[in-house]
Amino acid sequence: MTLRASLYRWDELVLEKVTEMVARKTILGAETMLAQAYFKKGALVPVHAHPAEVFLYVLQGAMRVHVDGGDVTVREGEVLVVPAGSSHQAAMLDDTFVLTVTPRFRG
Repeated sequence: MTLRASLYRWDELVLEKVTEMVARKTILGAETMLAQAYFKKGALVPVHAHPAEVFLYVLQGAMRVHVDGGDVTVREGEVLVVPAGSSHQAAMLDDTFVLTVTPRFRG
């Protein structure tokens, strides 16, 4: 099987409404998902874990992430790397725009 490079434009991707508080645009690779996620203030991402590390880059706003038994506030311009297998959850402190890099979910 031959893999080919793919080019995307964020402004051409469909905005998926996940809940009243969350919307996102995603790009799926063979093993990785890149997502722009839009959260309203007060949105909560429930406790979950990934088999590989996760990158959370806050482009706008702020979020409090509970990971490794503690809380860390991630603000605009900051990147949080969540280790593989770590249970984590996030609460939005403001309207928040996040770029995430995660392993692709299969199922």
